[in-house]
Order: sequence, then C-alpha cells, then structure tokens
Amino acid sequence: MPTEAASFRLQTMTNGRILSYGLLGLPLAFAALPIYVHVPRFYAETAGMELALLGFILLGARLLDAGIDPWLGWLADRVSRPRMVALALLPFAIGFVALLNPPTDNAALWLLGSLALTYLGFSAASVAYQAWGADIGEDSVLRTRLTAAREGFGLLGVVLAAALPAVLAASLSDGIARLSWLLPPLLLIAAATTFSRIGVGRPVLAACQPLFPSLRRVFADPAFRRLLTVFVANGIAAALPATLFLFFVADVLQAESASGPLLTLYFIAGAASLPLWVALSAQCGRVFAWLLAMGVSIVAFAGASLLGAGDIGAFAIICIASGLALGADLALPAAIAADLGERQGQAGACFGVWNFVAKLNLALAAGLSLPLLGALGYVPGSSAGLPALTFAYALLPLAFKALAGALLWRWRHSLEI
Repeated sequence: MPTEAASFRLQTMTNGRILSYGLLGLPLAFAALPIYVHVPRFYAETAGMELALLGFILLGARLLDAGIDPWLGWLADRVSRPRMVALALLPFAIGFVALLNPPTDNAALWLLGSLALTYLGFSAASVAYQAWGADIGEDSVLRTRLTAAREGFGLLGVVLAAALPAVLAASLSDGIARLSWLLPPLLLIAAATTFSRIGVGRPVLAACQPLFPSLRRVFADPAFRRLLTVFVANGIAAALPATLFLFFVADVLQAESASGPLLTLYFIAGAASLPLWVALSAQCGRVFAWLLAMGVSIVAFAGASLLGAGDIGAFAIICIASGLALGADLALPAAIAADLGERQGQAGACFGVWNFVAKLNLALAAGLSLPLLGALGYVPGSSAGLPALTFAYALLPLAFKALAGALLWRWRHSLEI
C-alpha cells in the first residue's frame, strides 16, 4: 500500500495536471466573449452596419461554424487530439486579431472572412480540447473536476476580456481593438504550459467509421438525446441575454460605462461558484445541482424584467445571482456529456454535436433577436422599443429556462450517471 506521504504527492500531482489542463481554457474563453458579446455592438457602432445586415452576417457565419463541428468531432476521434488543438491555434489567433481591427471600407466582407477564420480555429481547438479532457479523466468525479478547471480558467479569461477594454482605452471600441493583440501571447503561454504538463495523451481508439454512422451512434444513445434536449432549451436561455447584454445596459439601464464592471462581476461570481457546484454535485448528484442553479437563474431573469434607468445596484445583484448559476451551467452538463462520450468510445463525436448545438443557440439568438428587435422598433442608443428589448433580454430566457428545468426533472434518473 502507498504511504500517506506518497498518497499526498499523488494527489498534488493530480491537482497540478488538472490545473494545467484547464489553463488552455483561459485564452479560448478570452476570445469568446468579444466574439459573441462585443462584436454585434462593435460593428454596429464602429462600422455603422445596419442591424438587419449585421444579424444576417452573424447568423450565416455562425451557422456555417456550427455546421462543421460534427465533422470536427468525428475528426478528433481519428487523429491525435493534442496535435489537432495545436494546429488550430494559429488560424484562431490570426482571425481574432483581424476581427477586432476592421478596415474603414468593406466592413461586411471583413467581418464575414475574419469570423470564418476565427471560428474554424476556435471550433477545431475547442472540440479536440474537450475530448482530450474526457480522455484524461478516469471516472465521473475526475471528469467533473477537469471540466470545472477548464471552465474556471475560461471564466477567468472572460473576466479579463470584460475588464481590460476599459483599462486599455478611454472608449470601449478602442479598448476592444487593443484587446485583440493580447490574445497571441496569452495563447502561447497557456498552450506551452498545458502541453508540457499533460503530454500528447493516449492514442485515439475510436472505430474507423464514416461520419454519418458515427453521428448515428451519438444520437442512438437515449440519455445523450435527452441531455441534448435540456441543453438546447437551457442554451437558448443563456444565448439571448448574452447577445443583448450590452444593449440592455446601455439603453434600458442607461449605464453603458458600467457594462464592463457588470460583466466582470457576473463572471467572477461564476468562477467563484465552481467549487461549490463541484462539491454539491459530488454529494447530491449533478442533476440536482443543475436544477438548483436553474431555479436561481429564473429568479434572476424575473428580477431583470422589472428594472429601468439607473437601477445599477439591483442589476449588480442580479448579475451575481445569475453568475452563480452560470458556474453550474458550464461545468455540470459538459461533465455529463464527457461521461456519455467515453461510454460510447467516441468523445470527439459527442462534443462535436454538443458544440454544434451550443453555437446554433448563439447563432439563432443573434440572427433572429436583432432583426426582430429592429422590426419591433428598437433603435440602439435611443428610447425607442425598450419594452421589446426588456422582453427579449429577460422574459424569453425565463421561459426557456423553466422549460429546461422541467425536462431535466422529468429525465433526472436517466441523466444521473
């Protein structure tokens, strides 16, 4: 039997590997916040693009991006996952820098091209990275800890991306442009740490099936289908406020300068809650912990629907509450998906489908909500159409979150692995 000292050293090494794996999530999430939150308003104001055209481009680019994820997941089961991550990081970094530094002319074409390059690198790296974590984890508890580490560092990256634009420049637009140049060095440092501590990983053992039979195996698992259905409803509830956050703060609360600190508060609360959700899921199960987080989100969305100009303090409390629930949304469903992927022997394919659904939620949120708000009379920077903005930001997400909770409760026994 190992001595107590040897057991302690083993635990320390395990914790070190978990943190080293999770570190790469920081630069990936650092870029994700500007892509999904800042880009709509950045191009609407800096490039003067109309909401309808902007929404159409975002929808088209995100649908194309989501469409390749199942193929990337299938590919990740047949090549070295770490090598796939490494190869994807270069186009990801180049595309991100280009995306946030548009030219004065042809902004629409620039947006479409830089988004395509960024999405390709980001998607390939993310799918392989998630499947790599499923490989490293030897059981459900360890996979939950690995997922929490990845998402915890991801939230730290999001906090940095939310806070730094105000530090880097006096105007938000200039700060976002300068933010892009911080990604390459962050990516290099994180990748070097992760690869040096984790290594190349174990060989991929997935069967050499064509793409569509592999995807049929994914959907043949009833537990995965149910988890995915809950994830869709819950993801729409998260995607709508993510897309409309800056508009809501600027025009409903009339506090555009507070958007950075409020985002920072939200993501800090999410990061701080991760150990709580991991511990609670170990004691009571991941499904119970996730249900509790959904209840917290519903209360937060209901409170947001009652706010108006100047209600910064109340909205800060709502940001903390919804941020606490965010930690569960990030760690728990993905950990369940990792278990199901390993059970199937094709974690890459499962996470390819998983990311496809997550991005489809974001694509629909941006591509449908922005034109709809324009049709209902909402004009960014004015008082026109504010009730429609409040409805789309708070009440629609509340309904989808309630649906997700009801489905999760119904299928709780089949999803508690």
